[in-house]
Amino acid sequence: MSVVHLRDSASDAHPTSRLTRTGDRQDTAARLLASAARKSYDPLIEVDWEAPIPEDRYGMTPEWCSLYGTELWDTMTEERRVTLTKHEAASIAGTGIWFELILMQMLVRDIYSHDPATPHVQFALTEIADECRHSTMFARSAQRFGIPSYRPKWWIRQSARAFKATATGSLAYGGMLFAEEILDMMQRDFMKDERVQPITRTVSKIHVLEEARHIKFAREETVRRVRNASWFTRARVRLVLGTTAYFVVTSLVNPQVYAAAGLDVDQAKRAAKSNRHYHDMLREGCSKTIELLDEVGLVGGPSRLLLRRAHIV
Repeated sequence: MSVVHLRDSASDAHPTSRLTRTGDRQDTAARLLASAARKSYDPLIEVDWEAPIPEDRYGMTPEWCSLYGTELWDTMTEERRVTLTKHEAASIAGTGIWFELILMQMLVRDIYSHDPATPHVQFALTEIADECRHSTMFARSAQRFGIPSYRPKWWIRQSARAFKATATGSLAYGGMLFAEEILDMMQRDFMKDERVQPITRTVSKIHVLEEARHIKFAREETVRRVRNASWFTRARVRLVLGTTAYFVVTSLVNPQVYAAAGLDVDQAKRAAKSNRHYHDMLREGCSKTIELLDEVGLVGGPSRLLLRRAHIV
């Protein structure tokens, strides 16, 4: 397994004082471009895709599993736990691919009329290239484990067509944050956990490092785009953003992962639905996004009910 040595990327990830601080757009983009030049990886080269798959390693940190901490988890054999975590990791990756495809389209639309000579447009193009590699990397990791391509339900994918074709400004960048930061929180645990498959750890390291730049970019653009928004615009963005976050988070675990682990699907779904440990993990994973969006007035109203149902707040 190729080892990717990651330097501390915290300085690229978040503003250093108040959450809503933003720098000059072009200055920020120039710094992120410089970071990309220093720290970018090709997963087709950096990951040893032919390395053996240890039978006793989890597919992801088990504490992030939707059944961890339940009575059903306690009754499962270690073999079934390992199998379930592999399939849940693949399901999370599948949801990641789905939203990265949406993200890329939103970015292309956003920069369509901007000057390509500016650092802002050039970093957006760099991010799109990163997301192409990430999607390939996620797909390859599931394939290497011999797991089918899990994706959100058909009707969710079709409904998202309207979002990806029309979302702009703070709605587009706020939606990016929900998908990017929850995955970032998970993978920061995956990459450090020696109980986890080496491929998962290396994939997570690559994604965490490069995603830090994307999160910085999305956070500043979200704040910048909503700064002069009207009350009506903020209310509309809150509602659509809450709906988007709900479907992203509730699509992370495809119910078919339970069947793949030899579990009764209905029983497992009930256990996951009432699993307070998993809900707490989701809430923690989304906390930075919620904190930022709440500060700029993009949390509240009817959307809060959806965020509660998804265990985000």
